[in-house]
Amino acid sequence: MRKLVIAVGMIGTLASCTQTERGTAIGAGTGAIIGGVVSDSWGGAAIGAVAGGIMGNLIGRSRERDGYCIYRDRYGRRFEARCQ
Repeated sequence: MRKLVIAVGMIGTLASCTQTERGTAIGAGTGAIIGGVVSDSWGGAAIGAVAGGIMGNLIGRSRERDGYCIYRDRYGRRFEARCQ
């Protein structure tokens, strides 16, 4: 029952966020779970949360600008432009 209440609270909290905020929160949560399970430590969960949060933020940002995609140039730098 406790897990259900927490899950409903998380869904309600994320309902009012932007795509970037939602992506960051979901990525951080997922990264923390995976990092904790794989390493069986709090440190692994923290590293997973940071990595997942960064990736979720990037994905969320790319979804906010509909019609734009993230590309890399030949030097490895990232940039956004209209999708081709």
